[in-house]
Amino acid sequence: MVTLTENTLAHPKEAKAPHVSPTVVHDPALSKKQFKSVGTRPLRPDGLDKVTGRARYGADYNMPGQLVGLVLRSPHAHAKIRKIDASKAERLAGVKAVVTAADLPDLTNGDQGMYDILENCMARGTAKYDGHAVAAVAAIDMATAKQALKLIKIDYEVLPHVTDVDEAVKPKAPLVNPKNYTEGVEPKPSKPSNIAKRTEFGHGDVEAGFKEADVIVERTFRTEQTHQGYIEPHACVASVSPDGTGELWVCTQGHFVYRNHCAMLLGMDVSKLRVTSSEIGGGFGGKTHVWAEPVALALSRKANRPVKLVMTREEVFRASGPTAATSIDVRIGVKKDGTICAADAALRFTNGPYYGMWAELGSMTAFACYDLKNVRTVGYEVLVNRPKVAAYRAPSAPMAAFAVESVIDELAAKIGMDPVEFRIKNAAKQGTRSSYGPIYGPIGIGATLEAAKKHPHMKAPLGPNQGRGMACGFWFNFGGQTCTDINVGPDGSVTLTVGTVDVGGSRASLALCVAEELGVPYDQVKCLVADTGTLGHNDMTDGSRGTFSSSMAGIFAARNTVAVLKERAAKMWEIPVEDVEWEAGHAKAVGEKYGNLAPLSLKEIAAAAGNTGGPVAGHAEIVADGAGVSFATHICDVEVDPETGRSKIVRYTVIQDAGKAVHPTYVEGQYQGGAAQGIGWALNEEYIYGKDGRLQNPGFLDYRIPVCSDLPMIDTQILEIPNPNHPYGVRGVGETSIVPPLAAIANAMSNAFGVRMTHVPMSPPRVLKALEAAQKA
Repeated sequence: MVTLTENTLAHPKEAKAPHVSPTVVHDPALSKKQFKSVGTRPLRPDGLDKVTGRARYGADYNMPGQLVGLVLRSPHAHAKIRKIDASKAERLAGVKAVVTAADLPDLTNGDQGMYDILENCMARGTAKYDGHAVAAVAAIDMATAKQALKLIKIDYEVLPHVTDVDEAVKPKAPLVNPKNYTEGVEPKPSKPSNIAKRTEFGHGDVEAGFKEADVIVERTFRTEQTHQGYIEPHACVASVSPDGTGELWVCTQGHFVYRNHCAMLLGMDVSKLRVTSSEIGGGFGGKTHVWAEPVALALSRKANRPVKLVMTREEVFRASGPTAATSIDVRIGVKKDGTICAADAALRFTNGPYYGMWAELGSMTAFACYDLKNVRTVGYEVLVNRPKVAAYRAPSAPMAAFAVESVIDELAAKIGMDPVEFRIKNAAKQGTRSSYGPIYGPIGIGATLEAAKKHPHMKAPLGPNQGRGMACGFWFNFGGQTCTDINVGPDGSVTLTVGTVDVGGSRASLALCVAEELGVPYDQVKCLVADTGTLGHNDMTDGSRGTFSSSMAGIFAARNTVAVLKERAAKMWEIPVEDVEWEAGHAKAVGEKYGNLAPLSLKEIAAAAGNTGGPVAGHAEIVADGAGVSFATHICDVEVDPETGRSKIVRYTVIQDAGKAVHPTYVEGQYQGGAAQGIGWALNEEYIYGKDGRLQNPGFLDYRIPVCSDLPMIDTQILEIPNPNHPYGVRGVGETSIVPPLAAIANAMSNAFGVRMTHVPMSPPRVLKALEAAQKA
């Protein structure tokens, strides 16, 4: 059990004595608290501003005298930059700055990860993908900026390229990065390759396990590259002053991380760059990386004026991070009684031109739902001439689950066992050693499967050309560095200041937790997201950490606040603080001798704060360990038109463990949102590259995300298997729901028309091709 220590403001023993900050120890373990606020469904505090257009997103902010920034991008998938001539652009009236890689010198001190970010923001010698930034301009208006881009002349030497994951690993494939030598293999390679790293997980003796198997299924699966599809493009306003201070307004999932990265890349002191996060019009992991922000800062520094840079939708697709394309081999062996005796997988994930950890994550999550005695996964990070890969909601897990859960279903059919019962028999449980190493504590995979087995959806009749499928999914979740403030106003209002960006309604959930702890109504608490100059560092809002980590910090800050409130009440009553308890938003004197002392409300104590020691506040800074892993089971009914290959989802159910649903409406929304994105991924979404290595569908007309008419009402069932490492039992919920849909839909299709689909998206042409192949067989 992790013990976290914070400081709290204590009441001084004498009126003029300095404040003393005693240590308060907070145990993050699950409490047996009876909830009043947590678990209710109040309106979200930002809802009105968002539906009326008052909320300010990345492109809604303006600074006096700002310039328009635009980026010139490579039209080639792979090309050496021989020369850049920007002289005509620089002489154009109204152009205030032109920047290239020369204006962003390498200040990374050998940090390969930061160097990759630097090179991705602005090509250095070689453009590595279609859309790679090669120069940028800042001008007085859009028309001038566009004209300036046309005046920049670049001499390219076009190089051979590779965009396919399987082609990239072949010995004679064009090298994406000649400096790349495969990590994780012995002996160390003497020649460069497109495999950046090999990772392996597992335990037991896999080959011995396969010898025990009565039935073995081995298949290869492919998934195409997809984009997060957030509605708001990347946008920022940057301003750098001559004294070296800077400001950045940006749509991001983590403004503290953006500050650190941008400051390092531009050689600025971290303390001199203040970053403010705007409202975010969707992120899903795609706004966890800097793309244009360092360029905007470099333009502003050179022009000595603020610069606003907004990506077009085409730029978002061509030059910001999609997920990986994959090729996955899965082999699983099972005994006739349904016991899995061996599981093996090789996973090849594209990274774009730069090293990532996407295959590693896929390898860790692939078999995480099951209790396996013999298991092995090997992941290969593959470099290709495509944009740098970014996270997408449980990154890598959906692809791995597509492959594994498809084979699981096929095995169940081969031994004549119900697919739900087969999974229940092999499901991981408390005490199971996970396929990626750790021993599980209390987990919900078994509970979600039992709930699926009993769900009415499982017994509903199917129509013509319809099939039902199901699949399971897993995601880790994590906590990380978190810093939170609480300030009580003289009127008793409570302001909760957090540093985790709200990407899914977390402000409401965090306010509920603080209201619960203080014993005050929800509408008495206002939650604000602070800029980087207001709080200590907070990690990125990713990994489903937002509500988990910030609610823990908020609860501890509230407990610190309660300690101060009790001390102030003790002073007002002139009794020992040990005789004061806090209950239902009031300080109460304990003991018959204080029977004449009426309880003091938070509002009354706050009103007297000026006479008892000053403003009432609480604070917490933690590393929130103990994030509970998350499991889900999905059920899907699909109807396939055998003439056109078009597939329609007719019913969909999500069953997932939330630990404790702080705001059930938003939990349901996360379940439904992940499922909707998974449905689009499964049926339609993919990056399509031509032979020239250029993206052919960089827009929502040709890259088709689901619209309302494509989706059924998505049913949800919230389970609550508490996370023992959180005071209220909270688990992250935002990512797991995107993991099962690819496999659930593939399994439903297989049951609908008897053909196993192994290539996502399962678009009409692929379905027709599979049907035709089956008819000829």
